[in-house]
Amino acid sequence: MTRREFSRPVAITGIGILTSLGEGREENWRRLSAGESGIKRIRRFPIDNLRTDFAGTIDFVAPESPDTPSITLEAARRVAREALAQSGLGRPGDFPGPLFLAGPPIEHEWPQRRGFAARAHSVRYGAMAAATRLGNEAHEHFLNGFIADHIAQEFGTRGAPATISTACASGATVIQLGVEAIRRGEATAALALGADASVQPEAIIRFSLLSALSTAGEDPAKAAKPFSKNRDGFVMAEGAAAFVLEDAEAARARGARILGYVLGCGEAADNFHRTRSSPDGAPIIRCMRNALADAGLGPEAIDYVNAHGTGTPENDKMETLGMQAVFGDRMARVPVSSNKSMIGHTLTAAGLIEAAFAMMTMRDQRLPPTINYREPDPAIPLDVVPNQARDARVRRILSNSFGFGGQNTSLVLGLDAA
Repeated sequence: MTRREFSRPVAITGIGILTSLGEGREENWRRLSAGESGIKRIRRFPIDNLRTDFAGTIDFVAPESPDTPSITLEAARRVAREALAQSGLGRPGDFPGPLFLAGPPIEHEWPQRRGFAARAHSVRYGAMAAATRLGNEAHEHFLNGFIADHIAQEFGTRGAPATISTACASGATVIQLGVEAIRRGEATAALALGADASVQPEAIIRFSLLSALSTAGEDPAKAAKPFSKNRDGFVMAEGAAAFVLEDAEAARARGARILGYVLGCGEAADNFHRTRSSPDGAPIIRCMRNALADAGLGPEAIDYVNAHGTGTPENDKMETLGMQAVFGDRMARVPVSSNKSMIGHTLTAAGLIEAAFAMMTMRDQRLPPTINYREPDPAIPLDVVPNQARDARVRRILSNSFGFGGQNTSLVLGLDAA
């Protein structure tokens, strides 16, 4: 296989979106482009004594068991149905390609731990083993492959489903894996799916201990402030998105409506620190340049950047440094905005949700805003599309996902294959 063949564009024929703004790509896009916020006070569990008591929750997704895996699974089902219905590929329960799922790290939550302890009556192995045989299936929800296995069975995907967790880059990573499987000729289609409903007390406490979360909770809708001088952390959120990816020639042959293309994928690891980026920005610079090289494009071809833009003091500064190195003097003229200002940080699902919004941006030729931008940061001299959406000519987008632990992925998305 030649380099050109391995870097060929891959078509997107179906999109599904679900966030704190609502369910479905059209409802989400309407509210996102209107600059509305989905961030609100948490009502799912007691919030007494939490430093951060707000998030972008998806309370309208209410499975019988309100734990992270169950909510995540239901959100994943809904976006998969929407994406597959739009693509028209395959038959119900028979999708002709593999599943790549971006999902949260799974562990038992405290209600399940307490229930298990009550059944075991002892910490001895024999008592705990006996407790697992009492017919309670809560433990099944916390197996690593729980969500992917259920999605694969319901939608009939091919082969063993893969569950990926590359921190906040996971959603972009599964797009890359689907693209590479198609480019290698291992599949003519793939279902890339990201879902995360991790808003629960222990997760909030852990991120709070890292000083990663915003505590500006007087008005939750105004707490997420990417690129602003007064930004003070990200806002946890939940959501899901799905892409149906297809070999472009196969999609055209079956008469599919092609929504756009994944033109390039880039990644670069940074082992500098568990949460901080390398001070010179080298890994994220390399990540963006790798994506552009994979697409066979220079930075001058990019019309807009869908930023990772978490709203933490460190991340926004380093992403800006990286973009300035990649785009040079042109950076001041390239619009950049952060969806997280409205939907919060959807963690492992973020890269796919934001890629989906990037596709809607190109469809409607309208840039979504960065809301809550009231105090410009002199160290971040960017056009962040402040507070209001605006029309623009957008043919190609760079979408960034830079995760904790130095797990970085960038995507180049386009309306056209070239």
